[in-house]
Amino acid sequence: MAKVELKKPVIDEIAGNIDGAQSVVLVDYRGLTVEQDTQLRKQLREAGITYKVYKNTMMNFAFKGTDFESLTSLLEGPSAVAISKEDATAPARVLSKFAKAAPALELKGGVVEGVLYDAKGIGQIASIPSREELLSKLLGSIQSPIANFARVMNQLAEKGGASECEAPAKEEAPAEEAAPAEAEAPAAEAAPAEAEAPAAEEAKAEEAPAEEAPAAEEAKTEEAAE
Repeated sequence: MAKVELKKPVIDEIAGNIDGAQSVVLVDYRGLTVEQDTQLRKQLREAGITYKVYKNTMMNFAFKGTDFESLTSLLEGPSAVAISKEDATAPARVLSKFAKAAPALELKGGVVEGVLYDAKGIGQIASIPSREELLSKLLGSIQSPIANFARVMNQLAEKGGASECEAPAKEEAPAEEAAPAEAEAPAAEAAPAEAEAPAAEEAKAEEAPAEEAPAAEEAKTEEAAE
């Protein structure tokens, strides 16, 4: 079987993996222990990332004519490729985090959403939160004003209930204030009786001179007779 026929299935496999991919990152895996390599593959698989080791010549053929053709300049030495079709920042994030614990893993560079980045650029992209984290923050920012509004409305409702409970007490107050006015009423009615007393005394005073008048006249008559 010709070598070309042997290479074609591998090239087609790579082409199928990168078709529609959001990002493709190349790494040099030399120096990783078997245990570390197993852990790395597990983490990448859990993040929905395809991770495989291919020969540079195979990837070179597969990348040509695609959005990832610029990666051919990084195909030197043993290379493994990490591919993500869902989260553009996932490969950079997982690989960068793992490389901190396993320095033997070397990031070569990658293409993220059609843009070529070197190893340093991939490290910067790794600091971008995942799509789930961004959506969670966005949802939190949307819910926060709603929660604050609901809390204010609840407080207003509680204050409104308290005002209704206090209303009857305020309405009863006038009834208590009216009581002293009723108590003073008898005193006001008694006032005319006291006013009548001087009138009676004045009447007697006027009658007294009328009785003394005849006596005075009689005295004058007696003096004239003498």
